[in-house]
Parts: sequence; structure tokens; C-alpha cells
Amino acid sequence: MSVLEATPPSFSADDVARIAADVAGVDGVATNLGSERDQTFLVEGRGSSVVVKISNLGEDAATLDLEAAAILHVAEVDPELPVARPLSVSDEPGLAAFRTTVRGPAGTHHLRLFERLHGREPAAPLPDRAVRDYAATHARLNLALRSFFHPAAGRGLLWDPAQAAKLRPLAAAVGDVERRALVTAVLDRFEENVAPRWRRLRAHVVHGDLNVDNVLFDDAGRITGIVDFGDVTHSAHVGDFAIGLASLMRGRPADVFRVARLAVDGYASRLPLEPLELDVLGDLVLARLAAIVVISAWRVARYPENAAYIQSWDDDSWRLLELFGELGGDRFARELGASPSPTATGELARRRARTVGALLTRLTYEEPVHALRAEGVWLVGADGRRLLDAYNNVPVVGHCHPRVSEAVVRQTRMLNTHARYLYEPLVELAERLLATMPAGSGLDAVMLVNSGSEANDLAWRLARGVTRNDGALVTHHAYHGLTAAVADLSPEEWPAGYEPPHVARVSPALDAAEVEAAAARRPLAATFLDAGLTSDGILPPPKAALQALVRATHEAGGLFVADEVQVGYGRSGGHLWAFAHLGVTPDVVTLGKPMGNGYPVAALVTRSELVERFAFAQRVFSTFGGNPVAARAALAVLDAIEDERLVAHAGRVGDELRARIAALTHPAVVDVRALGLLVGVQLESSERTNAVVESLRRGGVLVGRTGAHDDVLKIRPPLVFGDEHVELLVRALADALGDG
Repeated sequence: MSVLEATPPSFSADDVARIAADVAGVDGVATNLGSERDQTFLVEGRGSSVVVKISNLGEDAATLDLEAAAILHVAEVDPELPVARPLSVSDEPGLAAFRTTVRGPAGTHHLRLFERLHGREPAAPLPDRAVRDYAATHARLNLALRSFFHPAAGRGLLWDPAQAAKLRPLAAAVGDVERRALVTAVLDRFEENVAPRWRRLRAHVVHGDLNVDNVLFDDAGRITGIVDFGDVTHSAHVGDFAIGLASLMRGRPADVFRVARLAVDGYASRLPLEPLELDVLGDLVLARLAAIVVISAWRVARYPENAAYIQSWDDDSWRLLELFGELGGDRFARELGASPSPTATGELARRRARTVGALLTRLTYEEPVHALRAEGVWLVGADGRRLLDAYNNVPVVGHCHPRVSEAVVRQTRMLNTHARYLYEPLVELAERLLATMPAGSGLDAVMLVNSGSEANDLAWRLARGVTRNDGALVTHHAYHGLTAAVADLSPEEWPAGYEPPHVARVSPALDAAEVEAAAARRPLAATFLDAGLTSDGILPPPKAALQALVRATHEAGGLFVADEVQVGYGRSGGHLWAFAHLGVTPDVVTLGKPMGNGYPVAALVTRSELVERFAFAQRVFSTFGGNPVAARAALAVLDAIEDERLVAHAGRVGDELRARIAALTHPAVVDVRALGLLVGVQLESSERTNAVVESLRRGGVLVGRTGAHDDVLKIRPPLVFGDEHVELLVRALADALGDG
């Protein structure tokens, strides 16, 4: 017979006082502390006190040994956790020393003694800080228990959320039809949303019943004692947290979810919850509430004499279940951290248009990409469909790379601040970047910022300050950023008729004579160049032409700025940096988009002697530039590129991709050009290019458009793009081009 079905012990206070005197030598008065299936008394004598626990007849010795072992393990792993330790009651070896037996009216019961911890019942309700502290302590307890094992922990307890399905036949004990329907709805949700995923939840031995009635507090609401390990079992730790969370949510009609979220924050401060755990947390809380009311109704019918204790949680639990009925399960779960269901794509697009209007660029495709998650080279849309991302250079080592994601999360939990404080990640990243620069380049100084636009803005500011000139040279259809200064250096974005007087343009052929002509009009401060000429139509220059352009820039008194925001980080397939692959040495290098694999971080790299001539040296500061989290993300990207040998991979796969596309020999294809894994496919017209892009989108492949005439397919996938992805892309492109 289970402990919920067996008859509870029925010792009087006088009986327990005599037992305490005999077993523990404590002469005093016994006070019944209340219990559902056992009896627990505090015996206070002169100068000493002890807690006496008399077990239900359904309890076996192995389970009691499990409880004692768990408490002793916690006390050893985290000695500052205030757990009530078991006291020896016999000369038996091992865990048997912590239990003995006593004869009662219904039979022989196990008896145990525990140290008395001081504290009081919780204030109602706990203040916010105490809520967070309570949940953080719960997490500490689970951290202490996760290395614990005992064979008896595999027992099944009806209170354990894992056993929720067993509540269904007992729900008939709930007499009210509407309330019984609420319980049934909770169990239905559990079977649909939680049960299929239960085995994917992190699990270990847990306390099993860390509710506020099993905790003692000081006057400020801090925990001074954790008692009653009677429900210790092996289960999901998030289910165990749900039990404590449900107790914190009781009696909070005005701010139940606000307080619940504070508790989640407190727990996560010590033991962060995984996305799946957050998704099921609300349903686990509901399952706990359902267990309270169902087991209560079932047991009161059996033991009406103990109804007051058994039903002590019922009213608050029913109020929360009724709130679930009013809001619906999805809303209840979202309030506790579950991922919301995606908004309909059309509605989301309308909301975007209403809020950002014309300030933000238009969506890329006629059928918007409504992305929910991503991995590697794949985006997953709101409709669950996978899209091959052959367009996005931001996740250079693949979407959601585990190395980068973990670096960001780990550093976020430790420290994030600004660069006026000293911390390792910024310095490590600066050193690491400089070590990647070609030997003899003289590039020995780094400024960390937040975006490629900011890096190019700073490069322009530096060039003007050092040369005392204000003329700029860019390629005909270049893009270098969105700040006021670098938007002037970005002809791709110029509105009709706009042409800043201080900016000259050089043709994609990179005719060095054009530099001389530009400098004659206005003294040259800098030439900015993306070595893949990405926005000009992906027209990688011959080495000789690029080298001549750099020489002409220097002869005209300007600095050469290598904009590696689109072509850096190994995309060229020959070196980490495209300028090195093409054999030139810039005065300034700017880095951006792929640097943090999606986390905002960018950099400017230059020579110290230029910085020292800059009037604003040691005065440049960016609040978030080089913050510890951004720096760790960037370091993880460099590690992944090196460990996965992605530079060489990009070269090989890029060559294969270019050759396979060229082999299509379709009449609409004018030219195929590439620099490593940056591939441009020029088609016969912008209209044909647009049609192919949209056709590829419908076929599940994402590419972009570029070039002065918008007639070039821009293929710029993450560097983890492989042979199998080349096959998918080429096949989809052939279908999109059609028969001509």
C-alpha cells in the first residue's frame, strides 16, 4: 500500500514526549507540527530540542535511508544550505543509524530524529527580494543534489509531476463538475505538451516538495531552514522548481505572474533554465495545482479527520486553476516564460510597417522570410519550413554556432560593462586580431566598436585628422555604412541627384589614374574599398589593379582603408582577410558583420603611428564597444574558424560553387564571378534577376541581389556551406532559370 493510502500514525503528544525522552534524552513538551501522511512533532526541553518524525506504515526502510543520504549529501556539497540534518538514534551501521522503530496502535512505525532549525512560517506574501532569494536557494538545493544517487530514488510519488497522468482516475473525487473540467483540461495539456518531451528534461534526485510550508524564514523572509525530505525522488529539476513556484504564486491575486517571474529570475541566477524547460514550466505549475486539489479531494474522503490539514492549500490552488481557465493554457505558460506562438506573417508585416514605416529598409522578398530559429546554413520559418541561407554573411560560422552562443551566455552571466574598466576579453580580442594581420603590415592598434558603420565612420574621422584632407574615393556603387559621414561614402544608398562634393568615385576596374584626377579636385583623405566590390556587382579586382590603386592613394596623400565587413573572416578562401589574399597592405582595416556571428561587435585596426597623429587619440570611447560579451563572441568566432579550418573550406567550396553555376550555360547567365565563397551571377536584366531571386525563395533557397543595375545574384552563405548545399543551390537555380 502506498503512503497516500496507508493509515497515518496516530501518536499523542504525550506519547511522543515519552519517546523523545527515551530515544534522545530530551525531556520536554511535544507540539504537533502537522503532516499529511506522517506525524511530526517538535519536542522542546530545558536547553535542548529535537524534531521527531514518525513514519506512515506504508514507508519502507530503503526510502528513509534515501532521505537521510540525500540530506547528508546536501550538507556536504553545500554546507551553507540550512538543511535539517538527521540525528543518530541507534548503533546500527551506516544509514540505519538514523532510524529506529516504535510500536503504535496500528502497527510498527519507523521513527527518526532531526535537528531543530530556528525560524518561523513565511510572511504572507513574501517580499520581492525574498521571492528571488527563495528561488535561488531552491536552485542551490538542486545543484547540490544533481550529483546524488540512491537506488530508492526511482520510486513513483503521486506528487511528482512526472506522475500527472495517474491523477486522471482520481479526479472523480472532485465533486464540482466545472472544477473537475478544469483539472481535466490541465491533464489534457500535460499529456499533449509535457509528456512527449518529459524524457528530454534534465533530471536527477530532487527534494520533491520544496514549498513554503517546508521552509523556515527569518524576519526578512530569508530561508533559515529546509525541512521534510519525505518526497525526495528522481525527477526533472524544472518539475521540482514548479512545485516551489506554485507555492510562491499562492495568495497573489493582484500580481501572481510578476512575482512568478521574479522567482524564475532568482532560480535562473543559480541554475539557468533551458528553452524547453521554460516552455513546459507553466504546464508543470498547473499539474502541481491539479495534484493538490485532486489528491486533497481523494484523501479527504478517506481521512476526514485530517481534512483541515489536507485541504489547507485548496482555496489558493483553485483560484490559480480558475485563472488558467480564464486566460487559457497558452497565455498562462507564456507568462512564465514559454515561447509564444508565432504571429501570422501578414499581421507581423503590417505591424512592422506601422511601427518603423519608411525608416527601415523594405523586406527582402515578396513573401517575407518570417524566421523563428536557425542552425548552420538553415533558417526555419514560422511555417516550420527550412530555408537554405545562401545570402547571409553575418553568421559566418553558421547560425547559432554552439561555441559562440555558449561564449555569449557564459560571459553574460559573469560580467558585462564598458571599456573604461579593465577586463580580459577586450585585451585578448585585440591581441588576437593583431596576430591575424600579415607580418610586416605594421597594423598594431585596435579600436573595438559595435558595427561596421561605426568602424568606417571612425576610419574616416581618423583619415581626415591624420592627413588634414577631406576628399574621399570609393567605388562606383559602394556601400560602407549608415552614419551621416559614411552614408556619403556609400553611392549604393544615394538618392537620385545626390552626390557629395567631397566624394569621388572610381570605376570597378580600379583605374589608378582616377585617383590622381580625384585628388586634383580635392585633397584625398582616404580611399575606401571592399576588396570583393560586393555592392558593385561582385567584381573581385586583379591583384595588380588593386596594388596600383593603393600606391596611387598614397601618392595622393591619402590612406587606404580596407573594408572587410563583407569580405573578411575567411570569405576569400585564401586568407582570413581579403586584402591579404589580394596582396595589399592597408593603412586601416575595418571589420563588422561577421565578427560576432550575429552579436554586435566591430573593429578598426590601424598603425600606432597614425593613431598618435590623431588629435582625438585616447578620447575615442564607445559605451558598448569591446564589451566583455561582444569580445567573447568575437573570440569564439575566431576559434571556430581556426578549429573548423573554414578559410580553406571556403576556398574549396567557393570554387566548386562557381564552377557548377558556370556549367549551367544558361542563356540568361551573362557572367559568373567569385572571390572564395562570395559568388556573383550576372543575369540578362534586373527583371530576370528579381524573378530568379523570388523563384529561389519559393523553392526554399535564399540569395540576394547586388550591382549598379541590380542584375547580379549575390550568393554569400555562411562559411560552413558544404558540398551538399552546393548541390541544393545549383539544382534550385537551374529550376529558377527554367529552359530559357
